[in-house]
Amino acid sequence: MGVYAIKMPDIGEGIAEVELVEWRVKPGDEVKEDQVVADVMTDKATVEIPSPVNGTVMELGCEPGQSLAVGAELVRIEIEGEGNVKAARPQAVAAKPEAAPAAAKAAAQAASGTPAPQPARTERAESASPKVPALREALPPRRAPGERPIASPAVRRRAWELGIELQFVHGSGPAGRIEHSDLDVYLATRGQPQAGARSLQRRREGEQQVPVIGLRRKIAQKMQEAKRRIPHFSYVEEIDVTELEALRAALNAKHGAARGRLTVLPFIARALVRALEEFPQMNARFDDEAGVVTRYEPVHLGIATQTENGLLVPVLRHAEAMDLWEFGREVTRLAEAARTGKASRDELAGSTITITSLGPLGGIVTTPVINHPEVAIVGVNRIVARPMYRGDAIERRQLMNLSSSFDHRVVDGMDAARFVQAIRALLEAPAMLFVE
Repeated sequence: MGVYAIKMPDIGEGIAEVELVEWRVKPGDEVKEDQVVADVMTDKATVEIPSPVNGTVMELGCEPGQSLAVGAELVRIEIEGEGNVKAARPQAVAAKPEAAPAAAKAAAQAASGTPAPQPARTERAESASPKVPALREALPPRRAPGERPIASPAVRRRAWELGIELQFVHGSGPAGRIEHSDLDVYLATRGQPQAGARSLQRRREGEQQVPVIGLRRKIAQKMQEAKRRIPHFSYVEEIDVTELEALRAALNAKHGAARGRLTVLPFIARALVRALEEFPQMNARFDDEAGVVTRYEPVHLGIATQTENGLLVPVLRHAEAMDLWEFGREVTRLAEAARTGKASRDELAGSTITITSLGPLGGIVTTPVINHPEVAIVGVNRIVARPMYRGDAIERRQLMNLSSSFDHRVVDGMDAARFVQAIRALLEAPAMLFVE
């Protein structure tokens, strides 16, 4: 039998370190060649690590959330024949040095027939604060006028010191005797036994520590970096999308079965692409360390997508070359790849500007965080029907807010407002979306 160590492979693109996200095996498991043993993460892409051999898992190299350098030992597997390491790591855990004298003493006592002394019991220290006993359904005391509550002198003295009138305390002891625990209940419920006792019974205790690892850690780091390095400012504008919604309904009725149904997102994306022709400074990335802003001719549009593990931003490349249905199909494909963890590294990197939307939960106003190192992000809020003045008449209109954020180091407030107004003009007169 031999021992084979699976080492963290070089997965290219200059990656020197990865984070272990999840083990797919545990010690003692039988593994087959090409079976996935672990998931690791590089930036925002999850990579599966397969086993190159058949064998039995002996030990795992680290815990989820820890980082591994390329070439570091990931897992050891016992295999038939010769392995790639000289010997297995020792499996037995040596006894603690301080335990040896005690063990030797116990063995000597056993050999001499002398029973080992039992450790003396000690009373558990009580907390300085009074403990509230397990609460029963406390009933209001039913005492006849002038009836004296039954209580020991110690209980009466404590009640006097606490300022409690025993006449109003329920007694749980024999014949309605008031005990110290009844005073604790009275104090805990603030003199309202029925409602207070039930309220305390409903109280929840405990806490749970959730490690921030894997994708969640990457998201946290990226958000912190974006807020730390970018001076954000946001601009919100209301848009009348009544005509846009009518056009979308007509296109879906005519072409939905053959081409797929359109959401509002392809229209917003097309308006954004058209507006960028006039405001190319928004389709850019800022290298603040080098002090260089790079503007891009192609529009590689990031689409913020919520997954079970957190927020991912798959990239729609060359959005400027797509029609509405191409855009809709590609967004659906990328969103599904992101949610199932099948998006490639290339599909999750390289965006030049981002759209984010919470769909029906979009709220009235949001303040989206810029996808560093980009300089602008457009946030889409939900569509609501509201009354609106049109001339001298009040009409029912479909209204939506765009909440956008910009990097104030390289985008002036006036330019940001004009950019959003250009998007608004196209969405409120949707025929202009198709005029070159």
